[in-house]
Amino acid sequence: MTTPAAPDQTPQEQPGTGLRADAERNRDRILAAARRLFAAEGLGVSMAAVAREAGVGKATLSRRFATREELITAVFADRMDGYAAAVTNALATPDPWRGFTGYIQAVCAMQAADRGFADVLTMTFPAAKALEARRTEAYNGFLRLADRAKATGHLRQDFVPEDLVILLMANAGVVAAAGDAAPDTWRRLVGHMLRSYATPGAPLPTLADAPAPTALYRAMVRLDRHRNS
Repeated sequence: MTTPAAPDQTPQEQPGTGLRADAERNRDRILAAARRLFAAEGLGVSMAAVAREAGVGKATLSRRFATREELITAVFADRMDGYAAAVTNALATPDPWRGFTGYIQAVCAMQAADRGFADVLTMTFPAAKALEARRTEAYNGFLRLADRAKATGHLRQDFVPEDLVILLMANAGVVAAAGDAAPDTWRRLVGHMLRSYATPGAPLPTLADAPAPTALYRAMVRLDRHRNS
């Protein structure tokens, strides 16, 4: 006689049957839902909201990902790989100053493309060891990159690694505040910051155009509504 499935448990997921095809599909649906929500709203999204978006029960979600850190690690594993690869590519650039500016622009573009990843880059997750290992790898590469750029005489000697963290925090704030109303505002911020890091006479990256006043106004209205919601 077949044992009835427990609540929030499909027959394909009964104990002892292993991870069946339906369970794999549920995992994929959870990851896809989390990616959508994190990208649009950041990491403040609740686990319950992820379960609803995926069309699964909370118990199914917790079986696949026991903690928020596990879910975040799975969702952003490929992006953290890209983050680490960006510094590797920058170190391979023959011109260290160009590699430095290109890396800053690439990482900030990754933030702008995904609000969840913008949060990941400005938060720590001690329990997510794989995620933190990739972050450490990228950070150590950035230290070498900054030293090389300083050796060219183009990067200011008083630039410190903490300045990157400050920039990422500022960029995350601009990305969240501007939203769809002025989506390219971050480019202007990054351009100004790169110019502030440069020594006199250093080749300067192109400064993006400022957003239109109407776009900034829409962004401010959007931000105000969000704060008051």
